[in-house]
Amino acid sequence: MQVTIALHGVFRRGRFKETVEEVPEGTTLEDLAAHLQLPPVLLDIILLNGVHAGRSVVVKDGDRVAFLPLLEGG
Repeated sequence: MQVTIALHGVFRRGRFKETVEEVPEGTTLEDLAAHLQLPPVLLDIILLNGVHAGRSVVVKDGDRVAFLPLLEGG
């Protein structure tokens, strides 16, 4: 099955802005983040089809996933 993945902020460094990936059935958002080697301590928000989602949610064919890092500021 295919999912569209968008990376934001520092996650884009040396990577893509958006891509379509083939993933096996039962893949969770946490599995996707690990596959992409996104540092867990920097991962703040995950959007699934535009809605905030937990890391244990299983993706479905055609889903759109966005990974956003912690924001810095001061």
